[in-house]
Amino acid sequence: MYLTVLFLYNGVRSLSYIALYRKFRPIKFSDVVGQEHITKTIRNQIINNRVGHAYLFSGGRGSGKTSTAKILARAVNCEHLVDGEPCNECEICRQAIEGSLIDITEMDAASNNGVDNIRDIREEVEFIPTKAKYRVYIIDEVHMLSTGAFNALLKTLEEPPAHVIFILATTEPQKLPTTILSRCQRFDFKRISQNDIVKRLKYICDESNVNIEENALKMISNLADGAMRDAISILDRCISEDNENITENVVRELTGVPKFEYLIEMSEMILDKNIEKIVELSEKIIVDGKDINVFLWELIKMMRDILMLKAKCAITSYAEDELAKLQMIADKSTKEDVAYVITELSNLESKMKWSSEQGIIFETGLIKICLDEDKKAENNSTRVEKKMPINTQAKQLDTFVNEDKEGLKYKVLTKLKENGKIVVYSKLINTKIEKGQDNLVHIIFDGQVDAFTKATLQKDETKIAIKEAVISVCGEDVSVKYDNLK
Repeated sequence: MYLTVLFLYNGVRSLSYIALYRKFRPIKFSDVVGQEHITKTIRNQIINNRVGHAYLFSGGRGSGKTSTAKILARAVNCEHLVDGEPCNECEICRQAIEGSLIDITEMDAASNNGVDNIRDIREEVEFIPTKAKYRVYIIDEVHMLSTGAFNALLKTLEEPPAHVIFILATTEPQKLPTTILSRCQRFDFKRISQNDIVKRLKYICDESNVNIEENALKMISNLADGAMRDAISILDRCISEDNENITENVVRELTGVPKFEYLIEMSEMILDKNIEKIVELSEKIIVDGKDINVFLWELIKMMRDILMLKAKCAITSYAEDELAKLQMIADKSTKEDVAYVITELSNLESKMKWSSEQGIIFETGLIKICLDEDKKAENNSTRVEKKMPINTQAKQLDTFVNEDKEGLKYKVLTKLKENGKIVVYSKLINTKIEKGQDNLVHIIFDGQVDAFTKATLQKDETKIAIKEAVISVCGEDVSVKYDNLK
């Protein structure tokens, strides 16, 4: 099941395991999951001998940035390229995989972020490679470099030697100076889809002789939130716990995710305002020792999925029987009620962070949502300004269109709507969208933003969706910045 390595210490044999995410790390561009738009372009550059001197790989954690950088470093130096792919068998490739090729340097900027670290690189680049064709420098988490280090790196990027290639990787490209960005070929890595994660996990399980239920695979892919490395790490933990048959319950127990039955029952009780049942289930959850914060966050996500069903959006992270139960709740609820509950649950989550009596706050907070009809009425009356249901938001957009047919905001919202990003679209209705200097587009928020909306806007998936819409509208590569998001 695992790759086993044998060590000898004073004649005593010792076994060590290689983690799954290392054992199944991609070694060819074709192995990289969900980033075909990037790997195809890079392979064509290698085939046509048009490799750049500096690359920037940006995207969320576990999306394949570092793996792709390692593959690229081997490919440009491989002695027996095969259709733009490294052979992984020649001496150069083997030494690179083993980490013994000194012409390929990997640096973690999180712990090596000073001027001296970059100055060392500046001195090294003047020397020709010892064995390979190129000296390749992979700088991970490059946004962590200090200002002085960025300035030192810039001088090298401005006039790099022909035998040097830089590959910069970051989860936060907005923190890089524009002078650095402008000198790199930028590739944005997408969040990996749940379907792609499930396919990869199935392959790993087959190769490792592991039995796993389909629902367990879906649960892991949902928890990974677009990060392949996280998904494989969760699978690794599950295999260590139960290598006979991994079920959905095994995944839930190990990751602390509440049972679906608890979540669906609580969702229904809140929307039905059944206080007696809410108290009973709350006490059961607390007595069972479940993490209330995790339960509340999962409850918010389930309510969000119910709202998506009300908006006729596809939901893929549930089994068929689970989806049927969600649909049943959605059918007997209104969008206004669900949106109200999501807002109040988000407020409850914020309160719990600062309380030492989380169980009490959790229980009373759920009861308050059911009892506070006056607040709900007030919330509904002001929703025209801040929390309108999706249909009403669409009407407001139509009004906005009539007022400003050529406005950047209208074009961006329209593009989001065309792309099926209804939730993202709804979060930007009451913002201003303006283009500033240096190809920077500002999304300006007016007033307080609730915790759930803020969490949604900070997701990599949301940022990518907004940026793709803005770039499509502007017709050029731009950066997007949130202003006054508080």
